[in-house]
This record gives sequence, C-alpha cells and structure tokens, in this order.
Amino acid sequence: MLRRVLCTMLFVGALPSLAEVSQGHISVVLLGATGDLAKKYLWQGLFQLYMDQVSSGHSFSFHGAALTALEPGQRLMFDVLKKLACPPDESPNRCAVLKDQFLKLSQYHQLKTAENYTVLNREIETLLRQERLKEAGRIFYFSVPPFAYTEIARHINSSCRPPPGAWLRVVLEKPFGHDLESAQQLAAELSSFFREEEMYRVDHYLGKQAVAHILPFRDQNRQFLDPIWNQHHVERVEIVLKETVDAKGRTSFYEQYGVIRDVLQNHLTEALMFLTMELPANMSRAEEVLQRKLEAFQSLRGLEKTSAVLGQYQAYASQVQEELQKTQDYISTTPTFAGVLIHSDSLRWEGVPFLLTSGKALDERVGYVRVLFKNRAYCTQRETLRDAGHSHCKAKQIIFYIGHGTLNTPAVLVSKNLFRPVMPEGSWREAVGHSDVQIFGQPLSDYYMYSPVKERDAYSVLISNIYHGRKDFFITTENLLASWAFWTPLLDSISHQTPRLYPGGVENQHLLDLEMVSGEVAFTVAEPVELLNPNRPMPSDYKTIQSKFRQSPLVSAWSEDLISQLASDIEKTASRTVARSGQFHLALSGGSSPVVLFQRLARHHYAFPWKHTHIWLVDERCVPLTDSESNFFNLHKHLLQSVRVPYFNIHPMPVHLNQRLCVEEDRGTELYAKEIMALVANASFDLVLLGVGADGHTASLFPQSEIGLEGAQTVVLTESPVKPHQRMSFSLPLINKARQVFVLVLGKGKHEITTLVSRVGREPRKWPVSGVSPSSGQLVWYVDYEALLG
Repeated sequence: MLRRVLCTMLFVGALPSLAEVSQGHISVVLLGATGDLAKKYLWQGLFQLYMDQVSSGHSFSFHGAALTALEPGQRLMFDVLKKLACPPDESPNRCAVLKDQFLKLSQYHQLKTAENYTVLNREIETLLRQERLKEAGRIFYFSVPPFAYTEIARHINSSCRPPPGAWLRVVLEKPFGHDLESAQQLAAELSSFFREEEMYRVDHYLGKQAVAHILPFRDQNRQFLDPIWNQHHVERVEIVLKETVDAKGRTSFYEQYGVIRDVLQNHLTEALMFLTMELPANMSRAEEVLQRKLEAFQSLRGLEKTSAVLGQYQAYASQVQEELQKTQDYISTTPTFAGVLIHSDSLRWEGVPFLLTSGKALDERVGYVRVLFKNRAYCTQRETLRDAGHSHCKAKQIIFYIGHGTLNTPAVLVSKNLFRPVMPEGSWREAVGHSDVQIFGQPLSDYYMYSPVKERDAYSVLISNIYHGRKDFFITTENLLASWAFWTPLLDSISHQTPRLYPGGVENQHLLDLEMVSGEVAFTVAEPVELLNPNRPMPSDYKTIQSKFRQSPLVSAWSEDLISQLASDIEKTASRTVARSGQFHLALSGGSSPVVLFQRLARHHYAFPWKHTHIWLVDERCVPLTDSESNFFNLHKHLLQSVRVPYFNIHPMPVHLNQRLCVEEDRGTELYAKEIMALVANASFDLVLLGVGADGHTASLFPQSEIGLEGAQTVVLTESPVKPHQRMSFSLPLINKARQVFVLVLGKGKHEITTLVSRVGREPRKWPVSGVSPSSGQLVWYVDYEALLG
C-alpha cells in the first residue's frame, strides 16, 4: 500500500523520485484519536505535517487509536479525516491527491490492552518489512487524560518501542499535575518508562506565532534591544489572555484547576520566560535555550498572598451547582479571573513589575504581551504640530499580539519612536496600519506592524517542531517542576480565599481594574455592596406575608436578598454596639446555612468593625479544628481568613484537649464557660446567630434530649443523631441571655419544619428551636421564600 501511495505521489509530481525516499519511515500514533482535541486540531495538524514533509524523504503512516471498538472507532475517525482542509494557497489538484493519500495512510486501532499494543507493534514491523523500509522513528501523541499516562507509557515501553537506531517521541498534553507534589509524582512515573529526550510536553501557546517569535525577535534585534531591555528603561510588562466565554460545560475541570492552573501557570508563564531569560549565544542550540529558561525561573521572587487578586463571574456558582449536582448552599471559591504581580530578582529586571492576567466572562477575547517603556521626554511643540508617528512624547511599547481582539490576527507591533525592527522577510511582512484602528490608545499608524506571511494553527507549528525534534518549543521535566515550585505556594495560600464577584462581559466596568503599589497588587475600586439586582418577581401563590413569626419580627425575601439584608443588619448591630461599648461579641452557629452569610460578610462589608469584634462559636462538632467537618474550620475558610479580626478576639470551642476529643474529664465546657464569663458582660452576647435543622434542632441542642435545655450550665456536651455524634453547644439559657438572636432558615428542605414551628408553642424537648426566646433581648427570624412558602 505504502509503495503504491509513493508511486501515485510521483505521478502527480509531489515527490522527486523513489530513490530519494531514503531517510526512513515515521509511524505517528494518535491516542485519543476520536476525542475533541483530535477532532478540532490534531488531525488537521498531522495532515499539515504530511503536506509540508511529503517531499522530505521520509515516508509516513498514521495510526489513530482509542478505547472504542474497531468499527465505531473507525467510523468516527474517518468522519473527521474526510473534513480535513488544505491551506487556501494549496492548488485544488494537489490538495485532493494529498488528502486522498493521507486517508489511505491512516488506520484505526483499538488500544485497550497490552495485547493491543503488541499487535500494533507487529503491524508496524510487518509494514516496514513488506515495503523494505528502514524505520526512522515513532511519534506517540497522548491526547488522553493524564491519569491514563502511566498505563499507556508502560505498554509502549514494554511492547511498542522502535528498534535500536530509530527514535521515539512521546507527546504529552497538559495538565501536568495540579501542584508541585502531583507534578513530581507524574514526572517520576513517566521517567521510569521514557528518557527525558523522548518526552515532548505540549503547551500550545508556544506554537502561537506571536509567542513563538519573542525569542527570534529579541535575537534579531539585539542591536536595538540590548541598551533598553532592562530595569532602567522598561516601566512594566503585561501578559494577558482574556476570554468572553465562561466555564459552562467545563465546571468539573474548572473546580479542580481554576484560572491560575489553567492559564497562568503554563501559557502566560512560558511567555514570561521568553521575555526575561538571558539570550544564549547560539539560539539554535535547544539545550542552551532551555538552560537559560531554567535560570530565569530561578531568579523569580516568591509569590505572596498579596501578589494576586481573584475574581469569579456571578453565574459560575449556579453553573457548578447544576453541572456537578451540588446543593444550593454550595459555595465555590474557584477563581475564574486572576491578576498576579511577579518580580524577578535578576540584575536585568529587578524592580520591573510583570503583570499576568487572565479570566473568563470578560469584555473581549484577546491575548497579548505588552512591554511598556519608560518615557522621560518633554515636548515643547504642541501636539498638533508634531510628527505624530515619531513623537518621543507618545508611549513607547513593543506588543506581541497573540490574536483575536481588535486586530484579529497575530502581529508584532513596535512604536515608531523606538526603532524599526528587523523581521524575517520569508515569514513576516509589514502591514499597513489604519489610523482609525487604535491599540492601547494609539492609532496603528504609530507602530511598525508585522503579521505572518502565512498564518498557522498553533498545533500545526508544534507538530512540525516534534517532527524536527525541536525540544526548545516544549516543557522539560526540570522546567515543569521549576514552574510548579514557583506557583504552588501561592495556590496553597489562596486556596480558601473568597474571589470578588463580577457580573461578566461589558457590565464588569471597573470592577476588575488593578493597581500595583509597593510590590503588591489590588483592585482599584472597592467591591459594591449590591453587585446585581435581579428584580425577580414575587411568588404568585400568595398575596401578603405576615411580618411576624412566632410573635417575633420576620424578614423574608429570596435567599440572595435575604442574606444581603441579614449581613447589613449584623453590620449595623456591630457598629452601634462598638460605638456604645467599644466591643461587639458575636456568636455564630455551624451548619450549611451560615456559609453564604460568611461569604457575604467577607466580600461586601469592608466597614464592619472587625477590629473590635469578638467571634465565638455557638456549637462545635467534636473533631479537630482542622477537620473539614469542624464548624470553626468552615468559619475560618469562608470568613475569618478574609477579614482582620485580632487573633485574641477569636474564640474556638475547646473540643480538642490533651489529644482527646470532648472528654468530660478535660472540662472543655467549663473552660469555654469561664472564658465567656471573663470577657462577655453578664454572659449576655450582643448577637447570637442560629439556624434550624429539619428536625427542629438549633445550635447542637437536639430533640428528645433534655441536655442544655435548662439549668445553670452554659456550655454543654450533647449527642447528635448523625455523625459526628458528639457536640459541644451553648445551652438554651445562655442563648436566651443574648441581647439579640437572629435565626436564619433557608431552602425548600426547611419548609416542613418552618410550617410546623410556626404552629407549635414552647416545646423545646420536641423542637429545641421553639425554646429560643431571649429574656430581655430581641428575636428576629430571617426566612427565605422557599422555606416559608415551599
């Protein structure tokens, strides 16, 4: 078959002669051949490789592989191959022949077991023997999830390696782990099967033409850049990837990774390295380029929590709840927007801010790398009389425009008041700038602008580099681990940080604008108290809602508006109390309902007098405070770590003493009671926040138990009907000594108990919440429409 294909190519004049086909045969195996990435990019990239190299002296065969059985897999794969396209400049006749031959050289395999790999190896060897061809090498492209890498690697290593004298190139797609530890583990597993020179980790951004040209541009323009490519002349650098799409349909991936792992740790960091690394003397030596890149990593200053700002578009939470079947009170802290300020401690770049920014649901789709130079010029001539393009008073910048946005094409732009750059004539051409199109506030006519002679898809570029063995376009193990070592401390420090909410698209306005001050980055404007006003209609099946519930004031609204009102009421109470007595004692319950309130307080209430507030726990589960089941753990995660409460004003319940949990002899309840008596005047809290369980329990006071319902004891140990069974709780008498008690009830799941409690009298043994009645304070019920009306 292969020889017939070569003869056909000779006939149409695509190959010089059969005698010249002597460099050997290359087998390309695409694993995951029917997946989305293969359909969108990889098959087209392989076809482009075939078109480019058909006359190179190598022969090819292409093997699509997946877990799908032979017939359906074959059908799916060839449906994709039939849609492959040639570049516009390719003649129709040659295109038709090339496409026909590519299809004939392609076949599908089911690769599921070790035996399947053995059979594939045998088929490749048989083909080579029948066609009397020497094997040059094999490319295995892993377009599969990383969890499958190890098993596939084992099979290739044991039964599908090429013979001695032929090379092996294994291509790996990100993600390469989600932190330093997981990346080290995956790297160790792969290194037991493949040598470093055999592995090609893909970051498709390195195939973007503007990104790929950063190093050649620096090399070819050394005469202009050497004096100014440093801290004395560069004001700042921006590396940006903005997207208008959101994460809908990908929330499962996004919940695990978020925008920093998805974009900044890889794509934008690679561009950063190209900008900051020292140029080797010989740019053609891949090992020298990679070594300089590693040195650039090592010069980066460690990131702090204040090095980043985070955002999350408003609809993300509901998308996660819907796609991942999370409950309505599930709160995600996954960032969909991030701005990170990076500094290098190298002599060249010390003090220069590098801002890496990316996000979803933004106002435009665009990617660029912008180097903005300092401008010390003062121009005496009025602006209208100056040579506009070359005026030294205008901004001086170099922009590597990755694509989309205003230009909608890859481009390199250099301000005319800097220098006319040297560009390779065969691959880049000067474009005429239209004065009516502006980039960063300047007309295109102010720039020397160059665009590719032939635009190429990133994967086509990278597949070509794999063929040529250009390792400097890929991520080595050493550089991968250096990147994760840099990013992991920041990721750990912000793992529970609450991101700023933004509405998405043009409505974001200035919400995500950043400023860099004293080595830190922050949003320029405070987050508004009410970001969105959904103006949802009231339920139609009632006319009025009583303003009382169990003879106490009732506040009712949709859950989002209810939480907003409750947070505002707590802040007002706190401010009034601090003004009156100098401090505010707030006791908070655990459970799921308060979580959204904690988030609201953390995100929106910057005027809250946290400095003068004491935080207490109404109840606690008998687990270590670092356990995710702990009420204190969730309070810390969703509120305390985001606000500035003095350390000694935080009072977790002492459930873990003497390396034991809630043992009576340890007297944890007495310790907490004494702390309350010492700090809270008359043991009367300024505000106690409670919830209600579906069985009518409140705090950790449960039905059918008399513990904590009466008597002098203020803090008690109780038993829950659900795990973890042991609890510590305020007693009902202590709760009823509070100046104010707010009870929060959310969701349809609480409708039945809400209705029941509204009708019963004071029967705390059956329904402990019915015993809440402050003796000299006020009780207010905050009940959302779903709990109230069903």
